[in-house]
Amino acid sequence: MLLPVSTWTDIEAWLKKSRTIVIPIGSMEQHGPNGFIGTDALCPEIVAREAEKLAPDDILVGPTFSVGCAQHHLGFPGTITLRPTTMIAAMADWTESLMRHGFERIYWLNGHGGNIATIEAAFSEIHARRSFDPRGETNFPGLTLKRRDWWDFKSVMTLCNQLYPVGHGSHATASEVSVTYYGFPDHARTDVEMSPKIAPTGTIGDAVQYRRDFPDGRIGSDPTQSSVEDGGKIVDAAAKAVLDEVRRFSA
Repeated sequence: MLLPVSTWTDIEAWLKKSRTIVIPIGSMEQHGPNGFIGTDALCPEIVAREAEKLAPDDILVGPTFSVGCAQHHLGFPGTITLRPTTMIAAMADWTESLMRHGFERIYWLNGHGGNIATIEAAFSEIHARRSFDPRGETNFPGLTLKRRDWWDFKSVMTLCNQLYPVGHGSHATASEVSVTYYGFPDHARTDVEMSPKIAPTGTIGDAVQYRRDFPDGRIGSDPTQSSVEDGGKIVDAAAKAVLDEVRRFSA
């Protein structure tokens, strides 16, 4: 079931059988010359919605938390970012809104490596609020928060390494670009040429340093390898893995 196209009565009925919801969470940042700015938000959303298609009665997918921590990409037009403190506050508000209705298990399906530290800090902040509240022992329902990076399943990583043994990279990767091409085939940029073919690697600091060291936005990748067909294979593997894990998480 998809929360944005459900009614409040649908969600009330869902809560009678499950207290679990999946929230795709990502970022709005540049992804090189042929990658969409929304890649890191689109990937977990595409995977989560594919999982929902496989078993709509077993998974509830919420709206995508689409803007994350991407300050180091601000040297590229189109990037939108939150400060870590803003993101933590927003995640706490989302969580407490869902808790207000009875949700107790929130599975955050992440699409951006730069979000990881802030997501974990947000979990700590949310739990701390509950710990400091003197009503907690008797009045609070349970709460379990989980972060899962959509690519971080053995089946998915094995497939990506098979598809892209050279030039997979760490940003604007061939796999994530393929996933978005699968989701939006009419927007695929398959005719873009890049030089060098495989981007340089290095460390990330602020926006000025990033644009200087990685002038076209990529890090270690050759996303000219990306394709709609590859994206379909990756999404299928990731969706099945997410569905299996969410079922166990719910139980």
